[in-house]
Amino acid sequence: MNELRGLSHASGCRFAIVVSRFNEEITDGLLNGACQALTDASVSDEDVTILRVPGAFDVPVAALRAAETGRFDAVICLGAVIKGETMHFEYIAGATSQAMAAAAAATGVPITLGVLTTLTEDQAKERAAEGPGNKGGEAARAAVEMATLFRQLPEGIGE
Repeated sequence: MNELRGLSHASGCRFAIVVSRFNEEITDGLLNGACQALTDASVSDEDVTILRVPGAFDVPVAALRAAETGRFDAVICLGAVIKGETMHFEYIAGATSQAMAAAAAATGVPITLGVLTTLTEDQAKERAAEGPGNKGGEAARAAVEMATLFRQLPEGIGE
């Protein structure tokens, strides 16, 4: 039996981070967590490209475009959708996560979900705070694991 696992260090892997500017106080915290996790995984600054987009709804198309370039081993998606008094939350949260999954499936490039969907701003701030519970860091660690796992797999059918 052969078992492959991703690694916790990704020196030489390249990552794109797509981050929403909407709810910037929160998304900046997610970005800081993701960057710290990549640094901890021995990823050099030169191997990280940050793409800033207007809002969470814009994250998936930028992630798709980044994945299509072939320049990145994984794409990390960061944003914050906080429930308000309208149905906007449900539409944006659902559409964003489905589009990210579709982009990953279409390109074969790991795309990790670090877009918060919370009921309150306080919940979002808690998940974007510095420390081990930072969801940007979690998304980056998942990207590291997936990128290093995929590097162990052959690229095409029959190889």
